[in-house]
Parts: sequence; structure tokens; C-alpha cells
Amino acid sequence: MDEIKVGEVFTITDESDEEHSVEVLSKVTLENTDYIAVSFVQDIEEESEDDIDIFFLKIDKDGDLSAIESDEEFDRVSEAYDAILEED
Repeated sequence: MDEIKVGEVFTITDESDEEHSVEVLSKVTLENTDYIAVSFVQDIEEESEDDIDIFFLKIDKDGDLSAIESDEEFDRVSEAYDAILEED
């Protein structure tokens, strides 16, 4: 996968093999690992900014996306994302 950019839209498959389009809202790098904050395109189009569900994906060294495994890792990424939002 090429470098993922903010604003990019791509499709992910959930546990039920359903496909969903997601848009990259932000990118954060922590401890030499890149993470992206994404939301479902359908939610972005239909909901106000306060109602959008945001979730984070880890980009591994091969450029593949994976879920964040631990609560600690999620909390660190979430805090970094919140800090970015406060800067804007």
C-alpha cells in the first residue's frame, strides 16, 4: 500500500466480510509507528462532526493496516490525536 494521506478514502472489510468506505481524518506517528484516524464515509456525509465515530488503525512496516491490540496503545494514540485536534 502506498503512503496513506489525510483525506484519502479506501475500503476496509469487517469481521462479517462487509465492506465499508472510510476516510482518513488524521495521521499520527508515535514511537516510530504510524497510525491513522478514520471514520466511515457514510457517517461523515450524514452526521454532524460531534456524532462521527472515529477509530484508529496501525500502519505496520509493510504498509498494511491492522487493529490496535491493547487498551494502552489505543489510549496513547487517542491522546495524540486529541492533541492534534486542539492545535487546529
